[in-house]
Amino acid sequence: MTDAQPTSAPDLPVDVEADHDIDLPTVAPGEVLLEVEDLHTTFSSPRGPVRAVRGVSFELRRGRTLGIVGESGSGKSVLSRSIMGLMPSNATRTGSVRFAGNELLNAPAKTMRGYWGDQMSMVFQDPMTALNPVLRVEKQITETLHEHIDLSKGQARDTALKLLESVGIPEPKRRLRMYPHEMSGGMRQRIMIAIALACGPKLLFADEPTTALDVTVQAQILDLLQGMQRDRQMAMILVTHDLGVVAGRAHDIAVMYAGQIVEQAPAAELFAHVRHPYTEALLRSIPKLEMAKHTKLDAIGGRPPDLANLPQGCKYAPRCAYAQDICHVEEPPLKPDPDNADHLFRCHFGIPDTGGLAPRTDRAEAVGDGAAGDGAAGNGAVGAGVGSGSGAVAGVQA
Repeated sequence: MTDAQPTSAPDLPVDVEADHDIDLPTVAPGEVLLEVEDLHTTFSSPRGPVRAVRGVSFELRRGRTLGIVGESGSGKSVLSRSIMGLMPSNATRTGSVRFAGNELLNAPAKTMRGYWGDQMSMVFQDPMTALNPVLRVEKQITETLHEHIDLSKGQARDTALKLLESVGIPEPKRRLRMYPHEMSGGMRQRIMIAIALACGPKLLFADEPTTALDVTVQAQILDLLQGMQRDRQMAMILVTHDLGVVAGRAHDIAVMYAGQIVEQAPAAELFAHVRHPYTEALLRSIPKLEMAKHTKLDAIGGRPPDLANLPQGCKYAPRCAYAQDICHVEEPPLKPDPDNADHLFRCHFGIPDTGGLAPRTDRAEAVGDGAAGDGAAGNGAVGAGVGSGSGAVAGVQA
């Protein structure tokens, strides 16, 4: 089964600007829609508290895309679910999450149901497990419409048809009557996007939306999300492990490690002037088009820390090629680059700015003689940033 090409979105019989369930102040494109301040998320476990998100703060304006990047276990998905309030009973959140000026942290589920789908939505990693296998596609799309908008059965079905057309599904009338298992992975992900966008949310979370899809379909899904975000002037948070995915699709990038943001900047600025060793390591692990065949890829030595037993000092220090004594004792704050207040990084020293990605040996010598060997701590090696977006990264760096 082949996947359809993206098509231009038709006008929907749903007012994207309307607040259907709750009365919120109008947030125009370019104005701050989401404010996250000092957010912490901790899970209780038999091994003790698991600190999955630690002190995350950022703002997101309507019409802009924030890319959140990091290895598995860095806290990316937990951060998204913490903002939406999709947390299990053993989770505790502190800090502040404001949407259009309204505080949402620890709001009751009854209140959050007015936001889910209507004001904010999520596209999950695996559509096969996110979709209900025993319900037809039509039921799964119209369920959200009936929950938030006063539509007749016929109006809801017409809206579902237009949504399928807008996400590039061929023969939408026939597809409405199908079950998820009768479609390809790419089509199932398009169905998930249609459900997420059904009520015209102002904020969309895309949590690894191209997982398990082949490279061609990945590009189609990412192009579709980017087009929908632009046409509807939504704010979007794009979660991925691949810096190449966000290189040409995000306005701003936040790199996460051990539950914290370790570097944050506008996309072009981050790729041009990398300041944190972990960001550099992620970039180095991506295959480049100019590499000779069978070239060994750089891998990040060691493994991410145990969130239930975090090391003292900088959490990246055991894997850092440039770590010095203070790095293993004192945790650095998230501080602005002296040359660019919009570029934040969490490092005692910061990689010297050489105008792009310099050779590793040059960077290590610039930091000082106290640099440890590459990935000295930990067992094995962890690669990150597989190659679906390597060309995009190479283009940005150039």
